Parts: sequence; structure tokens; C-alpha cells
Amino acid sequence: MSQPRRKQRILKEVALFTGLLFVGFVLTPIAIYWVGQNVLGEYGGQGYSDFFATLSAKIRGGDLIAWFFVLSPYLAWQLLRLTFFAWQRVSAPAKP
Repeated sequence: MSQPRRKQRILKEVALFTGLLFVGFVLTPIAIYWVGQNVLGEYGGQGYSDFFATLSAKIRGGDLIAWFFVLSPYLAWQLLRLTFFAWQRVSAPAKP
């Protein structure tokens, strides 16, 4: 693989990671809070700001479950890519 092509792929992957990290850190907690509010009822704290403060404190504290929660959009995307890659390999016709 040529150097410019490799650099382009790395930049693309960094952009993907950054975008999905944003989704995991900003949009996913909003969705989780909203669904929890409608399904389970009122959050025990002082609303969304308390929910987000608790989550960000756990992230800063190194809680693995909180990190998994934030990284889950990127991990799900990688799992889909891996599944698609494996599907292509399995369904490709055998070379004689």
C-alpha cells in the first residue's frame, strides 16, 4: 500500500472514531435518558444534567462499563464491518 493511500485510510479511520465517539458521548446518553424516562420513570437524580454528570464522572474515573457505553457505537460499527468482511469471504466463489 502506498504512503498517501495509507495516510488517507488512517485519517478516515480517525475521523470515523471521532464521529462515533461524539455519538457515544453526547447523543447516546440523551437517547438512553429519554428512553429510561419514558419506560422506567423519573431518574433518581436532578434530571438529565445529573445523569450526564454521573456518567462523565464515571468515565473520568476509569469505569470500564461507562467506557464501554461511550465506545459502543464505534465497537458496533467495527463488529458490522467484521461481519460484512467475513460474509464476503465465506460467500466468495472458490478459486480453482
